[in-house]
Amino acid sequence: MYIRFINNKIRKVCETHSVAVRRLGLRNADLLVQRITEIEAADNLQILRALPAPRCHPLSGDRNGQYVVDLVHPKRLVFLPATELGQIIENLITEVIILEIVDYH
Repeated sequence: MYIRFINNKIRKVCETHSVAVRRLGLRNADLLVQRITEIEAADNLQILRALPAPRCHPLSGDRNGQYVVDLVHPKRLVFLPATELGQIIENLITEVIILEIVDYH
């Protein structure tokens, strides 16, 4: 899948390991690199959701429409499927927008 970023700050954290280590710690930075690689390697959102390790799943409530993959508990990488139809049809989603890395619990 193609990855876009909501802003340059999150892009820098996701694309520069040393920045990720400073902001998130070594374990989360290493896992972030792995999750970004898994997202890029998946052909679509349905394939990403089928992978057991990232535990990709949709959110609900005030985060309805957003998806997450796990980092080191309790951190999550939150992203939004890029869709022109307004509907999320997982096997047609080939682009995501990274929103944040957060503990929303």
